Amino acid sequence: MNSKFPMMKTTLPMIAVLAVSLSFKACGQSKTPKSETTTIKETQKMDTDKLTNGTVKAAFDAWQNGDSKTFLSYFAADAKLYDDGNPRNFQSFVKEACGHERFTSIEKVENEGKDITGNFHTESWGDFKTYFKFSINAEGKFNRLDIGQAK
Repeated sequence: MNSKFPMMKTTLPMIAVLAVSLSFKACGQSKTPKSETTTIKETQKMDTDKLTNGTVKAAFDAWQNGDSKTFLSYFAADAKLYDDGNPRNFQSFVKEACGHERFTSIEKVENEGKDITGNFHTESWGDFKTYFKFSINAEGKFNRLDIGQAK
């Protein structure tokens, strides 16, 4: 080393140690904490064996996958939606909620597989227990969906 720069003998090794330690920290970090990155694919791992009605299971899977087009294909054109007993616009609900709201677990399936109760997650309201109750018309399409907070 040149005697004009006596600090270089100690500064260069310190810079090298600092650079290496920062690179280890950067490699271990992720951009978003795991708790904030729950994806639709992770919810697909949920056990859906309790869903015994094939049409309900297919519609449920479409809902869980955020596939509103497929979800709507299981419903009659004039399908009705009731949210805690109050009528809502079915098309608007699906457009707003599908892909942003999903079941995180299934606790109970009743009524020949058409009523589902379980834990539910929404981006705007958080987590709570809810139900979906599907009603089927004579053509095999759903003509009514009742949803709401379960007790």
